[in-house]
Amino acid sequence: MKILLYLSISALFISSCQTKKSAESLYFGGTILTMEDTSPQVEAVVVKNGKIFFAGSKAEADHHVNSKTKMIDLNGKTLLPGFIDVHGHFTSRAGLIQAIDLFPEPYGTVNSIKDLQNTIRNFIKEHKIPESQPIIGNGYDDAIMVEHRHPTKEELDAISTTNPIIVIHTSGHASVANSAMLKLLNLSDSSKDPEGGHLGRDKNGKLNGKLEENVSFKALLTITEKMKTGDSKAQAMNNLMKAQEEWLSYGQTTICDGRTMGESVGLLEQAAAEHLFKADIVYFPDYEYFKKDLDVFKPKYMKYKDHLKLGGFKFSDDGSPQGKTAWLTQSYLVPPEGQSKDYKGFPIFTDETLYEDLKTLFQNHITAQLHVNGDAAIDQAIRVIKRLKDENIYTPELRATLIHVQNSRPDHIQKIKELGVIPSYFSTHTYLWGDWHYSSVFGPERASFISPANSALKAGIIFTIHHDAPVTPPDLITAVYAAVNRKTRSGRILGPNERITTLQALKAITINAAYQLQEEKTKGSIKEGKLADLVILNQNPISIDPEKIRSIIVLETIKEGIPVYTRK
Repeated sequence: MKILLYLSISALFISSCQTKKSAESLYFGGTILTMEDTSPQVEAVVVKNGKIFFAGSKAEADHHVNSKTKMIDLNGKTLLPGFIDVHGHFTSRAGLIQAIDLFPEPYGTVNSIKDLQNTIRNFIKEHKIPESQPIIGNGYDDAIMVEHRHPTKEELDAISTTNPIIVIHTSGHASVANSAMLKLLNLSDSSKDPEGGHLGRDKNGKLNGKLEENVSFKALLTITEKMKTGDSKAQAMNNLMKAQEEWLSYGQTTICDGRTMGESVGLLEQAAAEHLFKADIVYFPDYEYFKKDLDVFKPKYMKYKDHLKLGGFKFSDDGSPQGKTAWLTQSYLVPPEGQSKDYKGFPIFTDETLYEDLKTLFQNHITAQLHVNGDAAIDQAIRVIKRLKDENIYTPELRATLIHVQNSRPDHIQKIKELGVIPSYFSTHTYLWGDWHYSSVFGPERASFISPANSALKAGIIFTIHHDAPVTPPDLITAVYAAVNRKTRSGRILGPNERITTLQALKAITINAAYQLQEEKTKGSIKEGKLADLVILNQNPISIDPEKIRSIIVLETIKEGIPVYTRK
């Protein structure tokens, strides 16, 4: 009996020593928000082997440390689970890092067409650009620029008639080319609109330089291919790493590539193989582009390898509301130039094409993200997925996601709930483009129901929030601000009944986001056994005035217990 008692005591002593020896760090001394309903706040968190080992009182946490444990005093700062990006465009941002920055306020300084022209002229002069070299600018926004219209090819020709120039709309769904660029793309006044795309024309039927949807995407693929040089691969990798640092600086420990195109899949796989990722990367290849390669992708589905995971496939079902290419059931309040008063945008797919493609994916037990901005596109997605659900092909376990869901209607809420799909809202629209939606895109009634997070919440629907970078920077804090306040840039409250609490918005970028990506068992909250993916903020989002949420700064981003970004 004495021997058994001695052995038991020895085992406890050894176990205790092993625990103390392996506890790597302890966070304390600030607000710790867990996103767990059972214990929403704790005093301390212990990290061991890259995971949360303990979350609870400081007194209990102290039992798990020894002289080698790193004691991290938050000094009144706030610790949360790392933010999760459920829909951004990681490789697109990387590809545009060297483009000329044409963003307006609050992220840039190009607030007029004159500003745009001068910015490009200065770039050509400062960088001594040869006369024939193509030039790409990104981020111009007719909703915010004082003219409230797109530039024309003539206004780009005024910059240069020899340099092919293309400027990309902030939505990413349209662009404008000068005459030299149109010539390079073999587009002329006699060119026809391609399927799923549109060529802008003036009142005389001549090309005005504007390219929408598929014709714009094709133009960008063409021009980037022509701009490749001998060191393009090295530059592409360098840009990808710069983009990763940008995401980390905004507190994200999981990064999404929401429409991987062209050679970007190979770039991601190369970066993973070279162990260059500090964050987890979840990518969704464009299905139409890669459908012939489905069998190659299937073994990679939902399996992380060197921080890279195939999360499903992406479908772009329509365009952009602020760019007025989204597919609506009612006309745009103010139609874009060259369109009639009954213009409603346009679809990218027929129902049958979308049905057959989704059927193939769902039969292979692979999920999808569906870009649906206009209510007609949302209707189509609901219609097609319901057909597949009725045929027992789609099941809610797949967690298909409706991305953006901007021009949603009240009747969509129950349909989304019954289908078992996840709406992911681009809430920043209410702040950045709310005034534009109110006065030009939708009108007051429709604009007040964009990103209806509270309606989803009341219906018991799990929803998420995203930033859609590089449409905006990878800024989820502003997305939270917008969901909580629903205040436009002019100060108008757009749909006050759709406001949610700060905690609910934070859950949308943490625990709900983990659920969308099918990672809720390992991410999204501070809970024993989950990855130690964490972010430290300079203020407590829950306790400060909601109007001041945008002033919150990310101080540190921690991936599996290791700091991967620290603000200097």
